[in-house]
Amino acid sequence: MTSVTVVIGAGSIGQAIARRVSSGKHVLLADLKRENADAAAKVFSEAGFDVSTTAVDISSRDSVQALVAAATAIGDVTGVVNAAGVSPSQAPPAVILKVDLYGTAVILEEFGNVIAPGGSGVVIASMSGHRLHALTAEQDRLLATTPAEELLALPMLQPDKVVDPLNAYQISKRGNALRVKAEAIRWGKRGARVNTISPGIVITPLAKDELTGPRGEGYRRMIDLSPVGRAATPDEIASLAALVMGPDGGFITGNDFLIDGGVTASYFYGELQPK
Repeated sequence: MTSVTVVIGAGSIGQAIARRVSSGKHVLLADLKRENADAAAKVFSEAGFDVSTTAVDISSRDSVQALVAAATAIGDVTGVVNAAGVSPSQAPPAVILKVDLYGTAVILEEFGNVIAPGGSGVVIASMSGHRLHALTAEQDRLLATTPAEELLALPMLQPDKVVDPLNAYQISKRGNALRVKAEAIRWGKRGARVNTISPGIVITPLAKDELTGPRGEGYRRMIDLSPVGRAATPDEIASLAALVMGPDGGFITGNDFLIDGGVTASYFYGELQPK
């Protein structure tokens, strides 16, 4: 039976991870824009990968279910990489919550129903989730365990409570890590694992937009005042993903891995501390 790696979000990070974890497997590249997936597929195909593409809108359960059907028609889903999402500069709070928070919850629910024994998944969150203030234990529980279809109705996520796109993004990414922690229990019953990776600033086309956009000065300051003093490459994120998704990570599930060059450390204890 063919093993399938499903990559949702065919951008630089998703592609880099797929290259590291998909040798000998079929790669199904899914993106909101089919042309993005097709462009990535050409590169993969020319590098010797067996690859196909499809469009997906992760904010639609019907669309995610169609992706699951397409993947399982090819073979056993042994890898799931969710690198899809929108940034604070790209969308208003309601859209960020619908895509980044609800969409990830739907992916975890739907692929958790079909992931093969020995399979693994990774969700790309963000260091932003680590800069959100501490939530209550009850808020953590609600973000982790509320069924996806009820998630956006939570009082803490209503428009009068989440008014800023950055706050929506931070809540979504914190929610991703909490949701993965809870879903790891269910995935484990199928003999599969799932984890979150929370990158800092990674040089991608999206990051270049951010660095030259209205938040650019803040981004450059984060890079300059971080302990490592530079941004990451997609391949550095992929190296971590290869560890947690592969056999060397067989004891790792339900965890969130912060890989940010020390930006978060500097935010709490260094020169990036809020005044």
